[in-house]
Amino acid sequence: MGKTYTRTDEKLADWIQQQKVFFVATAPLPGDGLVNCSPKGLNTFRVLSPIEVAYLDYAGSGVETIAHIRENSRITIMMCAFDGPPIILRFQGKGSVFEKGTPEFVDAMQHFENHQGARSVIHVKLHRISDSCGWGVPFYDYVGDRDSLSKWAEKKGEDGVKEYCRKNNKTSLDGLPGANNN
Repeated sequence: MGKTYTRTDEKLADWIQQQKVFFVATAPLPGDGLVNCSPKGLNTFRVLSPIEVAYLDYAGSGVETIAHIRENSRITIMMCAFDGPPIILRFQGKGSVFEKGTPEFVDAMQHFENHQGARSVIHVKLHRISDSCGWGVPFYDYVGDRDSLSKWAEKKGEDGVKEYCRKNNKTSLDGLPGANNN
């Protein structure tokens, strides 16, 4: 039987920091809007406090998470064990977007390595943390992180990444406002 937590404790935080991948889900308010679910990795997830988490958001082909959070702040993050004991952990809360170039982004970056290509930090105040069995989740071996994103960002340079976001991250697939492109 799954458990619900009011906060992350040290044991949960240790398990969280060992995970190599997590999934982020958001949705716009209209019922016919597109639900977004994105895989994330590259050691970008941090437990900031027992009721706060954050992750580094990279420039990319879409801007759904940012647009949905700005519209309604709802976000779910899921992690599942691909090795060790089976567990699925879900974080539900209210998200905030700290875009590059803002004081909030600069402050939040103290928790992360300075990753080139970062577009924002997604900060989440948690109102529900729950686990469930991961009995149906297969075992996978972690081989390593892909370096494609960092090579792409390095090749483009900071101004090139900024221009990419300006051109490609203006609106979500549903037409919601996206990144401000600071």
